[in-house]
Amino acid sequence: MRPLATCVLLTAAAGITLGQERLALPGIAPIERRIPPTNGVFLDPALEAELKERATRLSDKVWEIDFKQHTADAGVLVKAVEFALKHGEFYSEKEIPVAVEMLDLAEARIKELENETKEKPTWLSQSGSTVRGYRSSIDDTYQPYGLFIPEKLDLSEPVSMLVWLHGRGDKITDLHFLKRCLTKSQAFGGFVEGQQDAIILYPFGRHCVGWKHAGEIDVFEAIEAVKRDYPIDDDRIALAGFSMGGAGAWHIGAHYRDRFCAVHAGAGFAETKEYNGLTPEGYPSVIEQTLWQVYDVPEYAKNFLNGPLIAYSGAEDKQKQAADLMARQMKKFDYELRHVVGEGMGHKYNERSVAEIWASLQEAWQRGRDSMPHRVIWQTPTLRYPGNSWLQVTGLDEHWEGALVEGRWDKERKVIDLDLENVRAIEILGSEGRPLTGYRLQIGEQSIEVQAPGFPVEGVGLIRENGNWQLGEWSGLKKRPGLQGPIDDAFMSRFVVVSPNKVPSPPKLARWVGFEIDHFRDRWSALMRGKMIERRASSLNSRDVADANLILWGDPDSNPVIAEMVEGLPIQWRGGKFTFRGETYDANHYVPALIFPNPLNPQRYVVINSGLTFREGHDRTNSLQNPKLGDWAIIGLDQDPDNLASGRIESSGFFDENWK
Repeated sequence: MRPLATCVLLTAAAGITLGQERLALPGIAPIERRIPPTNGVFLDPALEAELKERATRLSDKVWEIDFKQHTADAGVLVKAVEFALKHGEFYSEKEIPVAVEMLDLAEARIKELENETKEKPTWLSQSGSTVRGYRSSIDDTYQPYGLFIPEKLDLSEPVSMLVWLHGRGDKITDLHFLKRCLTKSQAFGGFVEGQQDAIILYPFGRHCVGWKHAGEIDVFEAIEAVKRDYPIDDDRIALAGFSMGGAGAWHIGAHYRDRFCAVHAGAGFAETKEYNGLTPEGYPSVIEQTLWQVYDVPEYAKNFLNGPLIAYSGAEDKQKQAADLMARQMKKFDYELRHVVGEGMGHKYNERSVAEIWASLQEAWQRGRDSMPHRVIWQTPTLRYPGNSWLQVTGLDEHWEGALVEGRWDKERKVIDLDLENVRAIEILGSEGRPLTGYRLQIGEQSIEVQAPGFPVEGVGLIRENGNWQLGEWSGLKKRPGLQGPIDDAFMSRFVVVSPNKVPSPPKLARWVGFEIDHFRDRWSALMRGKMIERRASSLNSRDVADANLILWGDPDSNPVIAEMVEGLPIQWRGGKFTFRGETYDANHYVPALIFPNPLNPQRYVVINSGLTFREGHDRTNSLQNPKLGDWAIIGLDQDPDNLASGRIESSGFFDENWK
């Protein structure tokens, strides 16, 4: 990142420039990037210019055919080279030809897409290893994925798929990921290279964020991209991964158990505290400890009761800790974790263990997923992960206190029995062949009949008021799935960044805002492998408000969008001060950061003065790439932003279930 003293204060998107000398404040020290590493080799200037010129030319061609269905398959190749040049991601002279290879492949694909006589691109009919792309719904950037298409797999009928999550590789950015997908069998250490049972999908997962945040959304967008071109059987998709990929399989498998017919977690980590060897004297803030629950798998362990789970560890591998911990956790409710242990193995598979695991996956593919099981059990501390199959939690008594629901669907008796803990609203989803009309819903001693309204009822909502359950849905401002916080949740779906129209009046706030916007932009590019969508307040449009979370920087005086919605926010600014939760702060010494339902569109978030809350110092291990702030924080500007925080965290906390 450029030092503030040598750059404009605010973003190009904001259209504002302000020299550092006018602020008469020292610059904020740049934060050293950890991922990807900054020790790339020096490129010959002539070669670098040649690569840049060719990549720019091809990027323009990609833009011209952006409306075509498979443009992303070329776009990811060009983007990989552009990002490698931008962030210095050539770590050896031997990697330079890889950039040329990707541009050659991009050029060939662009020519095919420009050919109006072709019905579909030739690469769609290729077998073996290939690389593809899709456009992310989060930031509109092209994101890559790899595929292995078995030569003998019959694609005239629905087929099975294995989603394989890769391990950590700090230097395996887009360019190197694509090359690896083209040349190397990655799943199970190469032991299933010749398999003919299933398509293998290799998502990128935004490189190296532990399959969290935008990285977990990447998995499902890649799955949907494959389904657009191949006859994937929804009931025969299995999830697996090793090391960082094993950690991803643990948490994605627990969070989205109904999406997969089987889950396999190889090594990795399953929680934060024990994996990092933390003791009470080294614990972070209570808020950060609370937020471990977002990704700590023991908080969701009972979700694995909904389908097959197979763990693997090398007998000598330190990461065996994850499966051992999960086995202890699941023993508490009499579940025996199937844990395959590679005798004498360290951090890798052996052939015998892979054969056993693969046989279990074959059984799961043959059996398929039960998309409407008669029994569902679901455990969650947050509405970010609300349910399984036909039983969805839509309201909690209190976040982070753990909720547990169990539903038993009896088709013969037309009764659904429900056991609910820490839950105040649920949704029951029927199906076309399984309507709810005439069913009795039994919650403890209370019975509710689903009356026939003259048409089949395929879903009902239940809410609890004054201790009694009734059919209906909440009205007003409530925490609900997809609108429950914390701050980092806003970056798991489409978001638009709106910078101030003018420099904030408090000098320290202006200095901080300029640095933090630049930091967020750089971090989203280097770490999240994307480009954040930025608008000036004057160019924000109705689609942005309708479809995106708004990330607003500054204060009402400097940012007209904040001014427009300020009456609907839980914070008030006046006379160089702001008031929040009954406390008043000097705006030149403190800055508020928060997430809240957007007053202009309560179906989406607004975030004030925050990007991702985990920072470079947390990138040393994916297990620490977790949210660090709750729904709100007050940040002291007497401490400059660094690799652990955006300033001194004066306080942080959560809104209640009514966003109060």
